[in-house]
Amino acid sequence: MKQVSLLMLVLCIFAQLEAQNKKSYQITRTLNAPNIDGVLNESIWDNLQVATDFIQFRPEVGKSPTKEKRTEVKMCYDDNAIYISAYLHDNPEDIMRQFTQRDNFGQSDFFGMIFNPNNDAQNNTEFFVFSTGTQADAVENPSNGEDFGWNAVWESAVKIVDDGWILEVKIPYRALRFTQQEDPTWGIQFHRQFRKTRSQFSWNAIDVTKGDFGFYNAELKGLKNIVPPTRLSFYPYASGLVSSYDGDTDTDFAAGLDIKYGITENITLDATLIPDFSQAGFDDVELNLGPFEQQFTEQRQFFTEGVDLFSKGDLFYSRRVGDNPSLYPETEDDEELVDFPDKVQLLNAVKISGRTKKGLGIGFFNAITEKTSATIEKTETINENTPSESTIKTKRDVLVEPLANYNIMVLDQQFNKNSSVTLINTNVTRNGDFKDANVTGLLFDLTNKKNTYDAIAEVKMSSFNDVADKANGYSARAGIGKSSGKFRYSAIYDYADENYDINDLGILFRNNYRNYGAEMSYRIFEPTKKLNSYQINGWLNHKYLANPNTYTGTNTGLNYYATTKKLHTFGINWNWNIGDNHDYFEPRNGFDSYFTTKDYTQTNLWISSNYNLFFAIDANFGYALYFDKERHNFNNYWYGINPRFKFNDKFLLVLGYEYDDYTADRGYINNQEVDGEIIFGQRERIETEFSISGSYNFDPFKALTLSFRNYLSRVTYDNQVYNLQDNGSLLVSNTNTKYTIGEDDDFNPDANFNTWNLDFSYTWQFAPGSQLTALYRNQIFNFSNNSQDSYFDSLNTLFDQEKRNTFSLRLVYFIDYNDVKNVFRNKNSS
Repeated sequence: MKQVSLLMLVLCIFAQLEAQNKKSYQITRTLNAPNIDGVLNESIWDNLQVATDFIQFRPEVGKSPTKEKRTEVKMCYDDNAIYISAYLHDNPEDIMRQFTQRDNFGQSDFFGMIFNPNNDAQNNTEFFVFSTGTQADAVENPSNGEDFGWNAVWESAVKIVDDGWILEVKIPYRALRFTQQEDPTWGIQFHRQFRKTRSQFSWNAIDVTKGDFGFYNAELKGLKNIVPPTRLSFYPYASGLVSSYDGDTDTDFAAGLDIKYGITENITLDATLIPDFSQAGFDDVELNLGPFEQQFTEQRQFFTEGVDLFSKGDLFYSRRVGDNPSLYPETEDDEELVDFPDKVQLLNAVKISGRTKKGLGIGFFNAITEKTSATIEKTETINENTPSESTIKTKRDVLVEPLANYNIMVLDQQFNKNSSVTLINTNVTRNGDFKDANVTGLLFDLTNKKNTYDAIAEVKMSSFNDVADKANGYSARAGIGKSSGKFRYSAIYDYADENYDINDLGILFRNNYRNYGAEMSYRIFEPTKKLNSYQINGWLNHKYLANPNTYTGTNTGLNYYATTKKLHTFGINWNWNIGDNHDYFEPRNGFDSYFTTKDYTQTNLWISSNYNLFFAIDANFGYALYFDKERHNFNNYWYGINPRFKFNDKFLLVLGYEYDDYTADRGYINNQEVDGEIIFGQRERIETEFSISGSYNFDPFKALTLSFRNYLSRVTYDNQVYNLQDNGSLLVSNTNTKYTIGEDDDFNPDANFNTWNLDFSYTWQFAPGSQLTALYRNQIFNFSNNSQDSYFDSLNTLFDQEKRNTFSLRLVYFIDYNDVKNVFRNKNSS
């Protein structure tokens, strides 16, 4: 009993020491709200606790700032908001200030305020103010990191003074999710970065060797009797568009509404009614010769904001909603498909998400897309082979996508401030006889109390149901590893059967696999004489088909990257596919055939110089070598160069050039089969991409931006083609050439694929949460078989094509229910 008592006493002492290590801020209520102007002349800022003595955690750990670069933070609150002032002492000549748009950190000093109303170390709400006055905000958790797609409406102001810079901030309660409590304790943390040296400090010390940053939040006390407000905001919008193409001019006007409503204190509904995505950025389309679709990033704001819960388990690919129709119609010999829509119209979408005080995350997503048809034209010959012969053309509509409902439900329980268990379900229901799909996943993410080891486990089941077939598929994943200290390691097992398919609402390139992987890494946390940081990691993967149990390949590799004292970053990586690797996807006939590649090794060198300078550069060079005796010149090299010019704090220009050359590459030819034989070809692929990205920011609220991309891919096949053999090798075809394998006599697999996209926009944030955007867009596309044309010949041909020119104007206005209520209340009281 004495030993047990002694043990309990020791544990209590350690618990007290841990609590004492956390700093605490006692906030004070104010009767008069400060004017947010960056001038600390109100008396309310007097006699408040000062949060100071910041500690560096990057690149050095535990270092205190000099007196000339100290940070002093004060906070107060009222019934509407939390108010923060920060005096950031510094030499004004050392303060970096590059004007950018919202959420773009650029090359600026910044100050960050992190709130965690649940004080659970896992769900932070982050607000950043740059030395230019630009804002950034994000929600953060260990599973998904920082999500800067999330945007709140709050106020801030910055003023440069002789000994540094000052900021004032108002965080309204509508920007935070919390339950009503008489005397709560919140998590709080402050960050400050000196961009010139990339040194970053926090108020409460952070141990970078283990655990997530949220684990090291300080405590915020003294918030007495604050009441969560009615969180109801409206974002009405109106847009107009003029587009010209091939001599035709079209106009369009749209109006709609986005709504945010706090269903409970912690649960929020987001809805978009009659959505308009006409100003969403263009996709970086490429010529795709592989067996898998090209994956694009999400450009639509509704689908990028607050989607962290729906990202659990990697089952949600938001581009599926409003994507291409699910059915491509069949035509008869006398019919032609004359109109096939490239997307399905989204009618409305709703998100409900939040997390209770006890750590239960709740997510619900629903979207509805409209019924979509394609047009087929039929040509009939009347009185054929007679003097009165004529043709009649008739058109008919074919349903290619019915009314469809996309749905996601998530329950995510967090515990121990570092672990979670998740149940997620995705479902697509299409009207009529079209395919329905459903996927369910159970996920575990576990970390020990010391934040030194973690483990994951996942099981998922997919099912689909259509007129022709129905099937269930299964997937599993398990991994364990050391996640702390300089030396780390992990091992993982992945499995999916051949029926596992999440592609109706997710994206999955490969199924039917059973893979084993291991990784080790070493990193430093304190600078050396020449380097601020470096990390090296290596991996080994061993892969099989799940059914049948067949070996498919092994690969290993190393990666090293480092940052110098002068803030230049560089790295090298190397990968080796060991021995024969068997590709069951390139033949595109299920898993009945495979294509074998020999030993393959590649390496890539890259450098990214200090962006703080007037001129900086990102550059890379890579080379791949294939040990295949049948193809003596089989190699691949690539390089890229991206010079950056920071002309001043307002004007930034980035140029880009990428070149990729594949010699003696081999692959499946355009879905061609002859007499049951799978046909491969040998080809030379040359890809070039030229891009321009520029911005001129007049101030934190007004900016001009330019985005340009010209992508060209030229593919030239050898005249000789090959038949794929049962053992994965290729045999020269004695009966066919590349011109005789197609159904048409003039078939030619050579390709010249050329795209041109240019966006030029002006953005003005004329009030908090309100914005006006004018956009000019220019698009050109060309596809031909002239693969031997030079870059400039291809460009001239591209300019001969019809151009689509679009001009659009979009206005969004932010309306907060509480502000409107206060206006009417003040009118009635007067």
